[in-house]
Order: sequence, then structure tokens, then C-alpha cells
Amino acid sequence: MQEAVNLMKERHAIISVGGGKKSIDNNREKGKMPPRERIQYLIDKGSVFTEIGAFTGYDMYQEHGGCPAGGTVAGLGYVSDRQCVIVANDNTVKAGAWFPITGKKNLRMQEIAMENHLPIIYLVDSAGVYLPMQDEIFPDKEHFGRIFRNNAQMSAMGIPQIAAVLGSCVAGGAYLPIMSDETLMVEGNGSIFLAGPYLVKAAIGEEVDIQKLGGAVTHTEISGIADYKFKTEEECLDQIKRIMDKLGEQPRRGYDRTTPVPPKKDPIDIYNIISAKNNKNFDVVEVIKCLVDNSEFDQFKEDYGKTIVCGYARIDGWAVGIVANQRLVVKNGKGEIQLGGVIYNDSADKAARFIMNCNQKKIPLVFLQDVTGFMVGSRSEHSGIIKDGAKLVNAVSNSVVPKITIIIGNSFGAGNYAMCGKAYDPRFIYAWPNAKIAVMGGAQAAQTLLQIQVAALKAKGETIDPEKEKALLKEITDKYDRQTTPYYAAARLWVDEIIDPLETRSVISEGLNAANHSQVEKEFKMGVFQV
Repeated sequence: MQEAVNLMKERHAIISVGGGKKSIDNNREKGKMPPRERIQYLIDKGSVFTEIGAFTGYDMYQEHGGCPAGGTVAGLGYVSDRQCVIVANDNTVKAGAWFPITGKKNLRMQEIAMENHLPIIYLVDSAGVYLPMQDEIFPDKEHFGRIFRNNAQMSAMGIPQIAAVLGSCVAGGAYLPIMSDETLMVEGNGSIFLAGPYLVKAAIGEEVDIQKLGGAVTHTEISGIADYKFKTEEECLDQIKRIMDKLGEQPRRGYDRTTPVPPKKDPIDIYNIISAKNNKNFDVVEVIKCLVDNSEFDQFKEDYGKTIVCGYARIDGWAVGIVANQRLVVKNGKGEIQLGGVIYNDSADKAARFIMNCNQKKIPLVFLQDVTGFMVGSRSEHSGIIKDGAKLVNAVSNSVVPKITIIIGNSFGAGNYAMCGKAYDPRFIYAWPNAKIAVMGGAQAAQTLLQIQVAALKAKGETIDPEKEKALLKEITDKYDRQTTPYYAAARLWVDEIIDPLETRSVISEGLNAANHSQVEKEFKMGVFQV
């Protein structure tokens, strides 16, 4: 596990360089900081910055030169002691142009701001839509234009939006800072216009330079669409701090928190409890004790439905209800069988009831996923496994308290859904470096796909010798294994971030602090389900 964590950190370090040292050096000559330095300058000294989406676009768009971090650095941070969402374009990656995954990441950050009623700060430095892929980012519901719709919606919700234009802000992207509450610009570097000088010359024959067309002086002295101009980025970011310092206090949701207490059980023990290959049996209660305050965990229905563990605890002082898959070893006539997080009827029933209890008591939920799916076979089907599974899915779907999901092992099939996967609106979802996310385990999937392909080849009259079948199986397995890694998932924002297990307490705490700002109160209703 330590090796898996080290590999994750090595890859993150490479991503952090963005478009490369040469591009960063060129920017410094213009008085421009890299996006991560901008964020570090902006946030309160000594405070936590919880990055989200660092692995966005990982190993994608290689034919276009790649898109590290989706061309955007983003996360939760504290500015003037106010928790907020920060989104910073990285202009060293294709001049900050928007790839399809860039749009998805930026929309996710706006979603976080809207769900949790957090102020959002945009550090703008972007050339707009990446034209070679414009058909995949421009017109659809979850594409580029949705950003501005969200600007308008957030404004109506009373969520503060501040935009600092530190570089280019072109074409449709020009609407983002102007639809924000306050717009700041840096002289010489910042520019806002619908069409740049080349397009203006082509369209109407006018020759004009960037600064005269849409620079900071133009927009603060002539058009009036920007509110402040500054000589340097540092002065611009200092003004954001002053604006944030004067925001009015917002009411809280009232989730219970006491003074944090570290776990008695050393969190580093997680490295020894869980295998990086997910092939080792372990007791999830021991993992929970590494995460919760004072290692105190009150189990709910401890002796019933043992393949899901439920109970109450505190994480960094926050009261939480924990729902965790348990690996169980059972004996039959042929010896011992390890059931890696299989959900049975009784465990589904228990978890559904526990989720209802937490909603009744206004206690946020933390899901620890290590699930291979629901139990199959005639005995389970006759016992109504689908009915009980549907009851759990119903409870998860309709839960109104904040849900935070951590994938600590496998996340397969309908188990992903029942344990609050991405489709079930967790406020935040993280994965450990050993996580695997897929419709089923690699070995089962590869064998199934092999059978299908072999049958198709035989139908065409082709003969399959054992060596060819073995090679085909390896090809299928390798492809499937690549698609089940946490990096593949994080690249596509199926999870918000891959984290070191030792960061789990921190990301849960920051997520609950964010959720505590939420203004929307919903009534918990289960609807209709089979009893």
C-alpha cells in the first residue's frame, strides 16, 4: 500500500508541472504565477487546501498532447477564514483551453459550490474552447454553456462569485467574469473580449491590439464591465482577500461537531491492514478505528447482516453514521470461502434501516466501499435479494443528509450503486490508490468477454487453438484491468480525487464543513418500495 501511495504522489508531482517548466518560466517573465502558486498565495497561511480533480484527464487526449488536471487546478480552500471553492485555469496547458473533460471538471466545481452554498473564486486565464474538439464541449447540456447558466443560478441563490482575470478570457468565456459579482483584472496580462484582434480584423477589417480591445484599462475606464485593475497578480489576489473578509455570516445546517480527538489506533496501520491488490482478508472495523475519533465506534445491529457494518462515530469532531462493507469468511462442505464485501438480504435490510435512522437524527453518512455486489444464486433470488437491494438503493437515493463516499477497495456492479457511488450524489467521493471500479471483477469479466469473442469467431468458422485463446484472454484482461484502476476513474471524474488513506479524516472533515453551509433543507421521504 505504501508503494501504491508513493506511485500516486509521483504521478501527482508530474501533473503539478502542468504544461511543463518552459511554459511556467515564460509566464514568470510576464509576471504570471503558475495556478497552484496563485492558489497558495490566495488561501490563508497554514490552512488546508483540499484539491479536487488533480487526476482529471489523466492519460487522456494523448493525440492532442494531453491535458494535465483537465487544464484546471481546483478545490476547497480558506480565504480570509471563509471556506470557498477555488477554480484556477492553467494556461500552460494549451493556453488554458477547455477540453471536454475541462468542462466536466469546472461544472463539478460549480456543483459543489451550489450544493454546499460556498463562495466560488475563479482565477481566469483561458483561451476558451479547444477548437479541435469543439463538437464535444460546445453545445450540449453538460458542456461549456452550462457554466454561464450556473453563474446566473448561483447569483440568484445568493452565492458570492468573484472572478480575477489574470490572463486571457476569450469568446464565450468572457461571460464568466461579467456574470460574477465582482471582476478584477491585472494590467498588461488580463484581457476580456468576445473576439480577439485576428478575428476582429477578419470580420470587420479593424486593426486593434489586445489591450486596447479588451485590457484592464479599457474595461475599468471605458466599458465599465470590470470593477478593479491592478499592476500585479499579488495586488489582485490581495483584493480578493479583502472582499472575502467582508462577506456576511451565513447560517449553518447544524450538523453536530465537538472538539476533534485523534484515533487511538494509528492511521498508518491501514497500510498493513489492506492490500494494494485487494486480495487480502481484513476486518473493516479495524480500518474504521484508524479513522474515527478516539477509535470509538458504536455498532448498529452488530450481530445481524454482518457483510455490512453500520455504526455511529465522530471524525475530526463531526458526528457521522458509517456504512462499510465487511469481508466475511464462511465455511461450507468444501472449506472456507472468502466473501469480499458481498451484500446479502439481511445486510441490505440493516443498512437501509440505518440510513433512515441517520436521516431522522440529522447525522451525515460516510460510506466505505469495498463491495463486489449482491449475493447471487437461487437461494438469494428466492429470498428476495432484488427486493432488499432495491430497498437499500431507495434509502441511499432519497437520503437528504450529506453523504461522503470513500472507495477503500473494490466497487463492483450494483454494489457501487447501493453503497452511494457517483450516480447517487455523494457530496464528495474519493478513492484510495488500491480502488477498483467496474461492473464486475476483472477475472469474471475477462472470462465472460472471452466466451463471447470465441463464440463469435467460431460462428465465422475460425478455429481457436489454446495459445490463441490464451493470448486473447490476456489482451482482454489487460484492457479491463486498465479500465478498473482509480486513475481511469479519476481521469473521468467518477471520483473527485485519489487520496492517501492518511488524508481520509481530513477530506471527510472538510467535506462536512462544506455541507454544513448548505441552505437547502429537504424532507426525507422513502417513496414506494417492496417490503
